[in-house]
Amino acid sequence: MPVIAVVNRKGGSGKSTLAAHIAVWCARQGHSVMLGDVDRQQSSRTWLKRRDPALPTVAPWAMDQKNVLRVPTGITHVVLDTPGGLHGFELARVVMFADAIIMPVCHSVFDRDSAAACHAELMALPRVASGRCRLATVGMRIDGRTSAGQVLRDWSDGLKLPFLGVLRETQVYVRCLERGLTIFDLTPSQAATDLAQWAPILDWMTPLLNPVQAANDPSPATRAVPVTRPVPAARPATRPAAQVAAAPSRLGNSRPASLMPAQESLVHGGRLSAFAASTRPASVPAQPVNRPSLPRAASPAESQQIPQFLKRGA
Repeated sequence: MPVIAVVNRKGGSGKSTLAAHIAVWCARQGHSVMLGDVDRQQSSRTWLKRRDPALPTVAPWAMDQKNVLRVPTGITHVVLDTPGGLHGFELARVVMFADAIIMPVCHSVFDRDSAAACHAELMALPRVASGRCRLATVGMRIDGRTSAGQVLRDWSDGLKLPFLGVLRETQVYVRCLERGLTIFDLTPSQAATDLAQWAPILDWMTPLLNPVQAANDPSPATRAVPVTRPVPAARPATRPAAQVAAAPSRLGNSRPASLMPAQESLVHGGRLSAFAASTRPASVPAQPVNRPSLPRAASPAESQQIPQFLKRGA
């Protein structure tokens, strides 16, 4: 399941606008996409409520009976709209689950300085530094009559950070979002200039959203079906971990199998569990992996023997 996160710790940088457009573009490519709004302001979720049901569907988070956020069944692509001020452990958890991060940057010294600090923190994380989670920037609300676009490009080149292009300052975006639309919902003649600006951004995202499938990989339809068969409690110690993973992973995926359960959900231990609500399930099924791990208590009495700071989710 490809995951693209839109990240910038500075508020008002255009994260929700960018995330909404990426999600709609994915939907128009025939993907079952979810727009996950993890910002407290819930801007993207509010925008989804304005969207006409007749348009290509973009799903929000689903809520289960225990009031826990989940990825709806059948979703194949995820776009995350993240909050401002994201840093530290919360930023690292986003990187853990993302295949790519797009950073929208406006033209001001404050925006550039904030984005540079965020970039430095991201590059300190192994998944970004090694290229397993790709990173790029997009200039937002750029006046084409000025040199702002070139200034942002030079700034990005100085950081050795891919610069995908700029999106202009225009009321087309404002009017579309007010009606639950994006420029991808308009006719080409209505948004020709803006669609041309999106071309290099879409070219960069396309290989990420449509990964090459190896001949021995299961079909997308097979991967989308949750595995409901319970995992046996005991397994031979010599059995390879790849044979007992909860769900098959695509060739070359760098995430450990324990982060890729058969059903993409926000239950504790799921791939996107970083964004679960404060209420969590009472029990957590053990992941069938073959590597050393912290002991799990079999009873409440044993649980008291494990230090609090070593407990998952503490």
